[in-house]
Amino acid sequence: MWIFLVTEVLFFGGMFLTYTINRHEYFTAFGIGSNTLDIKLGTINTAVLILSSLTMAMAVWSAQVGKKQLVTGFLIATLVLGSVFLGIKVVEYKQKFDHHLIPGRGFDVWYLVDNSKPQTEIEKKHLDDEREELHKATLVDPDIQSHAQLYFSLYFAMTGLHALHMIVGAGLLIWLIKVSLRGRFTPRYNTPVEIVGLYWHFVDIVWIYLFPLLYLIDRHR
Repeated sequence: MWIFLVTEVLFFGGMFLTYTINRHEYFTAFGIGSNTLDIKLGTINTAVLILSSLTMAMAVWSAQVGKKQLVTGFLIATLVLGSVFLGIKVVEYKQKFDHHLIPGRGFDVWYLVDNSKPQTEIEKKHLDDEREELHKATLVDPDIQSHAQLYFSLYFAMTGLHALHMIVGAGLLIWLIKVSLRGRFTPRYNTPVEIVGLYWHFVDIVWIYLFPLLYLIDRHR
């Protein structure tokens, strides 16, 4: 498992390097892209994953000390938290689709500010601020559309790959839950729980890096 995780570090490392190079080259466009993300949903997902790491660690501890019922309970809690994370990510992806922020022919970083209908003065001021930010960004980077699209290409590639790892982890948790219900895990035999725990913690750590890189760069609100 440790060897596998090292290969995963190299795999994600290549994507982080690609992101870093392009962020340095197109900082303004990447900042605009980052500011369109929902910081509240991103923060909630970060808290959910940190909590899931705690429940996974407790599942490993419970298996090591022979608390069979707690093993199942903590594994189920971890699975539920992982499912919540994926559900929130689906909501975020739908937002990007609704706001025309999916890389391709229909991509338009101006769509939200040009087509939203504010209901309150606060919403109107918020949209006016967004429009002003975009105008300033366009003066700095005339090709803001293409470069912002590059940001979202990396956003979907990195978060999509992370979500795929979460889905694999959820499958492993389901298998562990089935085995734990049979009382298989004891102080003498708990290696599967520990191995899956290592994988789950790695996936959580990846998100800890993704969150500030994607959500917090040049955050103006």
